[in-house]
Amino acid sequence: MENNGSNEYVRGTLKTIVLNLLAERGRMYGYEITQEVKERTDGSITLTFGALYPVLHKLEQDGLLLTESEAVDGRLRKYYSLTNEGAQTAHTKTHELERFMEAMKMLIKPSKLALE
Repeated sequence: MENNGSNEYVRGTLKTIVLNLLAERGRMYGYEITQEVKERTDGSITLTFGALYPVLHKLEQDGLLLTESEAVDGRLRKYYSLTNEGAQTAHTKTHELERFMEAMKMLIKPSKLALE
């Protein structure tokens, strides 16, 4: 993961990022996930395969992802999609992350009223 010093934040949210992308897009393969993250963050977050694939394998092990291999240009490409449990987990984790980010904003940038 290369991302201008925010590795620990990405590491802590990588499962949620992957689940959210798959909930939105239906199915994706690893390289496609890395490119989508890079594109959406204007390059400020770049996932390495070394960070992504262990997370994908863990989510699959936990019953949250299904995999499907497909031949593309003579090579086997592994696609990932959410199970029903994975879709529910994506919703829950995304909501939890949104609430956490709001709480962090209140801690980092308190309103003027709170400072008076």
